[in-house]
Amino acid sequence: MGRDDFLTAIETNPVVVEILERGPELGLTDWYLTAGGLFQTVWNHVAGSDPRAGIRDYDFLYYDGTDLSYESEDRVIRHADTLFADLGVDVEVRNQARVHLWYEDRFGAPVKPFQSTEDGIDHFVATTCCFGARSENDGTTTVYAPHGFDDVFAGVIRPNPLLPMRHVYESKAARWTSIWPHLTVLPWPE
Repeated sequence: MGRDDFLTAIETNPVVVEILERGPELGLTDWYLTAGGLFQTVWNHVAGSDPRAGIRDYDFLYYDGTDLSYESEDRVIRHADTLFADLGVDVEVRNQARVHLWYEDRFGAPVKPFQSTEDGIDHFVATTCCFGARSENDGTTTVYAPHGFDDVFAGVIRPNPLLPMRHVYESKAARWTSIWPHLTVLPWPE
């Protein structure tokens, strides 16, 4: 399985299609639709389920290191709320340049400042989460998949060594296997 198979799978989800089509309207240069909205759509595709089943939210990440204020990020969040309001889903918008400012308070461990949206994606808790897709001005779709496509299509959840957060990994894996029982969870390395 490869990039084309991934695109075919994610394009079965009309929410993903709409977010990708509308994303450029936010005027951001370094953005991706990421994580669950993508890999969980693939799991649904493989399982023959509704492509939207079990997806809590759609993560829309961008990188803007020029203004790390909450107010700047909030302006983008409010714009996105308006842009995606009719989709009936939660679109979680986050500036990856700001993650280090709040991550420890929320998850109990610090992270170093990310240098790009891709850097943020690289630090998701499981390698199966590390996907991003973005519509370009020329109509093509850029896919970021630092760990490839084999695990997502095989239903393998693998810990990400770049983010040593065992409790977060195990919690997410438990939720995912309760919805997608065909998944295989690899144990946290000792």
